[in-house]
Amino acid sequence: MTAPWDDWNHILKIDPDKDLPEGTTYGDLCATGTDAIEVGGTMGITEQNMEAVVEACAEHDVPLYQEPSSPDVVIDNEALEGYLVPTVFNAGSPFWITGAHKEWVRIDDGFDWDRTATEAYIVMNPDADVATYTEADCDLDADDVAAYATVAERMFGQEIVYVEYSGTFGDEEVVAAAAEATDESTLFYGGGIHDYDSAYSMAQYADVIVVGNLAHDDGVEAVRETVRAASDA
Repeated sequence: MTAPWDDWNHILKIDPDKDLPEGTTYGDLCATGTDAIEVGGTMGITEQNMEAVVEACAEHDVPLYQEPSSPDVVIDNEALEGYLVPTVFNAGSPFWITGAHKEWVRIDDGFDWDRTATEAYIVMNPDADVATYTEADCDLDADDVAAYATVAERMFGQEIVYVEYSGTFGDEEVVAAAAEATDESTLFYGGGIHDYDSAYSMAQYADVIVVGNLAHDDGVEAVRETVRAASDA
C-alpha cells in the first residue's frame, strides 16, 4: 500500500504564527504547484491560529495536513487529509520522543489513527527553536544521521525520516548519508531552501523537500521556483 508522500517532491509548510508578505494570500500559496500544504510551527501555535490557516487553505485543491507541535493544538477539521506527528529521534528530552505522544493519543474524542502518520525528525540546527524546545543533540556527523535514519526505518518502522535544519541550509553530505541509509522510508529535508539552486541541491538526495520560511519572507514566486527545482531534480 502506497502512502501519499511516496509521490511527492515538495511540501509547503505554513506557520500560523508568521505573517505572509503584503499582497500574498493563502490561496496564492496553495496555487504554487506544491504537492501538499503542511500547517505547523514550533512557537506561538494555538488552536485558533491553526484553525484560521487550515480554513483559509481548505478552499483550494491541494492536500492539507496538520503538523501539531503539541497535543493541545490538534484540531479536528474535515479539510485535513491527515496529521503528520513529529517524534524527535535526537531529542535530549524523552518527552519529544514518546512523552508528548502519550498525551496526543488521549486527546478529546480520540485520535484519528486512519489519518495519522509520524515523522522521525533528526534536528540538526542547534539555533533553531525546535532544537531548543526538544533539547536536541545536534552535534551529529553524517554517520550519526545515517544511523538514526536506519534506526527510524528498521527498528521503529517509520514511514517518514525528516532531516531538519530549520532556518539554515544543511550539509549535503549529511542528507546524502540519510538517503543512502533509507530504503523504504520517505526522506524529507527541510531548512534554508531559498531559491531554485538550493532546492535542486537537496532534492537530489531527499525524496521530498519542505519549504517554509521562504513563503513568509519572499512569497509566491520564490516558492514556485522551488517547486520547479524539486520537479527537475
